[in-house]
Amino acid sequence: MVDIANRQEKAAAAPETPERLPGWVITLASIAVVVTLWEIFGRRVNPVFGSYPSAIAQAFWELAITGQLWSALYDSLRPFLLGYALAILIGVPLGLLIGGFRVAEAALGIYVTAGYAMPLVALVPLLILWLGLGFAVKVAIVFLMALFPICINTWLGVVAVPKTLIEVGKSFVAHDIVILRRIVLPATLPYIMAGIRLAVGRAVVAMVIAEFFTTISGLGAVIINSANNFDTATMFVPIILLMLMAVGLNWLIGFVERIVAPWQAEIAGRDRE
Repeated sequence: MVDIANRQEKAAAAPETPERLPGWVITLASIAVVVTLWEIFGRRVNPVFGSYPSAIAQAFWELAITGQLWSALYDSLRPFLLGYALAILIGVPLGLLIGGFRVAEAALGIYVTAGYAMPLVALVPLLILWLGLGFAVKVAIVFLMALFPICINTWLGVVAVPKTLIEVGKSFVAHDIVILRRIVLPATLPYIMAGIRLAVGRAVVAMVIAEFFTTISGLGAVIINSANNFDTATMFVPIILLMLMAVGLNWLIGFVERIVAPWQAEIAGRDRE
C-alpha cells in the first residue's frame, strides 16, 4: 500500500505533458523558413536562371492588375474542372464494378492497369487528330490522366473490404447491388478519396500538358511566353499558382472526406485536424 501511495504522489507531482503544436502552425513556420531562405539566396542568382519571392510577388501583382492572370486562370480551369469531374463520375463506378464482380475484373481490369502504366502524353498527337486543338482535346487529356488513379484505388478498396462484412449482407439475403451500395461503398470511401487526391496532381499536370501541346492558352501560355522572354519571375507566377491550386483542392478533398467518412479518423486513432 505504501508503494502504491508513493507512486500516486510521484505521478501527481510530475509535470504535465505540454500540448502539441497544431499542424497549421508547423506548416506556416516551415513555409516562412523556406520563403526566407529562398529570398536570401535567390537574390544572388542571375535573374535569367532563377528568381525570388519578392520579385515573383511583384510579377503576380502586375499580371493581376492587367487582368491577364485571371483570364489565363479561367481558360485553364474550364477544361480542368470538367475533365476532373468526368474522371470522378466514371472512375468511381468503374472501379466499383471491376472490384465487385469477377467477370468485370477479368474483362476490364487488364485495360485499366495497362492504361495507368501507359505514357498518356504519347497519345496527345492522336487525340489532337481526333478532337482538334480546342476545348474538347484538353478535357480529354485531363480526363484520361485523372481517370486511372481513381479507378484503381476504388478497385483496390473494394478488394480490401473484409469478407465477413459481405457474408453478413448475404446472410440477410441481400442482392449484390444492395451489398455493393450499402456495405462495399461505405467501406471503400477512404480508398476512393485517396484516389481522388492522387488524381488532383495528375489532372493539374495534364492541364499544363494540354496547353503546351494544343492551342497555347491559359496558364500554360503565360509560362511559355515568359520563358521565351527570359522573364523568370513571371514564369514562376503560374507555376506557384498551380501548386497552390493543387494544395487547396487536396485540402478540400480532405475536408469532404472528414464529412462523408468521419469514422476513418477514429479507426486511424489520430486527430486529423
